[in-house]
Amino acid sequence: MIKKLRIKFIVLTSVSLFALLTIIVAGMNILNYNSVVSEADRVLSLLSQNNGSFPDFGGHRGDRLPPNMSPEIPYESRFFSVVINISGDIIRTETNQIISVDRENAIEYARLSLQKRNNIGFVGDFRFVRSIEGDAIRITFLDCGRRLNAYRNFLMISIIMAFAGFIIVLLVIAFFSGKFIRPIAESYEKQKRFITDAGHEIKTPLTIINANVDILEMDIGENECLDDIAQQAKRLTALTNDLVYLARMEEAENSLQMIEFPVSEVVYETAIPFKALAAASGKQFSCSVQPMLSVRGNNKAIEQMVSILMDNALKYSPEGGEVSLSFFRQNRNLILSVFNTTASPVKPEDLQYVFDRFYRLDSSRNSETGGHGIGLSVAKAIAAAHGGKIAAGTNDGLSFEITVTLPI
Repeated sequence: MIKKLRIKFIVLTSVSLFALLTIIVAGMNILNYNSVVSEADRVLSLLSQNNGSFPDFGGHRGDRLPPNMSPEIPYESRFFSVVINISGDIIRTETNQIISVDRENAIEYARLSLQKRNNIGFVGDFRFVRSIEGDAIRITFLDCGRRLNAYRNFLMISIIMAFAGFIIVLLVIAFFSGKFIRPIAESYEKQKRFITDAGHEIKTPLTIINANVDILEMDIGENECLDDIAQQAKRLTALTNDLVYLARMEEAENSLQMIEFPVSEVVYETAIPFKALAAASGKQFSCSVQPMLSVRGNNKAIEQMVSILMDNALKYSPEGGEVSLSFFRQNRNLILSVFNTTASPVKPEDLQYVFDRFYRLDSSRNSETGGHGIGLSVAKAIAAAHGGKIAAGTNDGLSFEITVTLPI
């Protein structure tokens, strides 16, 4: 369990760190890209308003430039434009402000831009805008190659730096994770040790109590008080054994002996004796087990798990209710399902707690059932020891179903 807790801690921290770095890197680069596009659009807007050229400065640099635009922009920008009539014929091309694009290239870029729905966009590294000029259409292109290359370089560097930082922090977290969860591990180990030691210590007085009850019954005969003492001692013994067993099952070094065995036979032979108990209490019982199934595991533990689930279903089903067990193969898993109707409604929000120790869906039936609310915790530990999963559900709020999934 401590190993799983450490893995969960590392995974949770790593996912949180990865999400944070992703948000930071994505946010910076989105802002950077939007800055490139915004500046290009402002320049293109100025060019389209002046028939594909910058306005005349009249001898004063930057007099007619928009606010927040550098006066060096007209001298730094590389642009060209193509004028097309309504029929799609090329009227003229203006490529004086760029060397890398000739007339043929300009016409090709214009045709590619006309294939796009929007009046503004990118063709390669050129940002374009379409504007109406009399009876023709002017398509103005601005070379954004340098800004886009700077953006791409920043994007690549930020991703590499974020990934490197993520790996370094992940290694640090993995190295120190043992220290982070050490207090929890120590507390958990003390708890397991206390349960195991207390369980062994309690067994001795319980044995003495049972022996004295037997002696008293031999001396004075049957007695109601002695019967109550014997019954409560039996319950306490069962509770102690379950707690000790659960503590052992949850140990990291689980000592269950795993072998390949015919699990169909074990499930059927464990479940079928409950048919008589169901009939005696006026309950309908059905059992469906797919034959010839086998699994690698511990047959005694599987037998105990089936017994716990069947006992739980019988205890909490009302008189005249239904109890059923089904066991079958589904793809690469074995599915064990135990179903029972319930006397009181089952709330879906309570199902997440049913495998907690001492939890009961219907606490009012404690005295009737005689259980102590730890059986499903043991069943969960057995399923986990076999690499499986266990889940609780309800179809209509008046039934309860436990489903165990075991990998083949």
